[in-house]
Amino acid sequence: MAKLYLNKPSKEDEVGNLQPSKETINFLLNYSKALSVIDYKKMKFEALLN
Repeated sequence: MAKLYLNKPSKEDEVGNLQPSKETINFLLNYSKALSVIDYKKMKFEALLN
């Protein structure tokens, strides 16, 4: 994922016109689908189901 953020932003992006790429959106959506949070008593366990 680090490679997605290594590119230096252009002047247009610095003004506030940031648009995430489809690759970034897909990565975040897939990650959130695979993440499971389990509450047990006063503890939370996170499991990545991939």
